Amino acid sequence: MSTRDTAVCGQFYPANPDDIQAMLEHYNEILDKHVKKGEEGVLSLKPRAVIVPHAGYVYSGFTANLALRLLANTDAKRVVVIGPSHRVYLNGTSISEFDTYHTPLGAMYIDQSLVADLKERFDLPFMPEAHHEHSTEVQLPFVKTYTPEVSVVELVYGDESPQKLAEVIEYLLADPETAVVISTDLSHYYDIRKANELDSICLDAVKKLSTAELHQGCEACGKIGVEAMLIAAKKNGLRSILLDYRTSADASGDETQVVGYMSAAFVEQ
Repeated sequence: MSTRDTAVCGQFYPANPDDIQAMLEHYNEILDKHVKKGEEGVLSLKPRAVIVPHAGYVYSGFTANLALRLLANTDAKRVVVIGPSHRVYLNGTSISEFDTYHTPLGAMYIDQSLVADLKERFDLPFMPEAHHEHSTEVQLPFVKTYTPEVSVVELVYGDESPQKLAEVIEYLLADPETAVVISTDLSHYYDIRKANELDSICLDAVKKLSTAELHQGCEACGKIGVEAMLIAAKKNGLRSILLDYRTSADASGDETQVVGYMSAAFVEQ
């Protein structure tokens, strides 16, 4: 049985399962304490898909946790995680063919039936070198925590058409027992003022499901995946709800070079 081993465990997130659980419990304590009156419904949303960041947990874990804990409210039996390749050049999108996906919290089964279906239907190759990718991997401990019984599928894209990737997402969303996770960070290494300015374009585009606005200055590293999600959301009649936005400065205090993070949920109208 082949396993998708971890690549950034102990770097982007703790290797010790108790430490992971402690971080997530800390995030949830903050959430439960500080959700504003009248906004409690956010925590009971049932998203078909979410957008989440992929930095180290100390920087973006809170933002990712808010979105991924909502998967526990859904009927999902499988979760498809889609992220951009940072380590290798890819022409198109690679789908993981491993049997299991290792996490410090235990292994998760990869949905081989769905993998075979997607490979044939969308002509997706398996490029093993692409699957040492942190943008997808950092989501799995959250998925394992909140939806421990689901199977998973990992898609890593490079030079890909948003329209083609949108077709994959549309197909996935046709099954109400499939949830989609889109991984992206926002702007990188601007001062806080410039970062907020650029990131507001991304946030507004996601809020309005506007692919046109996305191309007016949004510098998300996973913009292809975000655009594909917006296309699919419009075709599937989903609406978007912005959940959280912050920058690395919230953790580091350094406002001279920051990275932006957002999370959003896509729910039925």
